[in-house]
Amino acid sequence: MDENRARRVVERLRERNVFAHLKLPHAGRTRYGIRVVLPDGREAIWDNDGTAGLEAQVMRDGVLVGFVPSIPGSETFGEPEIIAAIAAADYDRPIGRSEPVPGRRPTPPPPPPSLARRLRTTFGG
Repeated sequence: MDENRARRVVERLRERNVFAHLKLPHAGRTRYGIRVVLPDGREAIWDNDGTAGLEAQVMRDGVLVGFVPSIPGSETFGEPEIIAAIAAADYDRPIGRSEPVPGRRPTPPPPPPSLARRLRTTFGG
């Protein structure tokens, strides 16, 4: 996604109360992505890998914890469809979905470990 398009998508997502940011390209690349910060500390990185379809990697502390697979037909999405797909994505399963399953409550992710737990595992106590 080029920079101007990515900026417009971020602006429209923010208008929908989605906590979105511009994801800068990696060194030597020109494609921008969208970073969506999720309430539980995870983040979803959309369309930053150079593939044609719209997909996301869900990360926590730099570790892949889930993903939203490529959305069928997303290669031809315009900005309104991209915005709608990102805003409606279900990130609450190890393999996210592009839209929630009717009648099924999303499975919440496990809570992050407490500070005491992290210290015990870090220092072996």
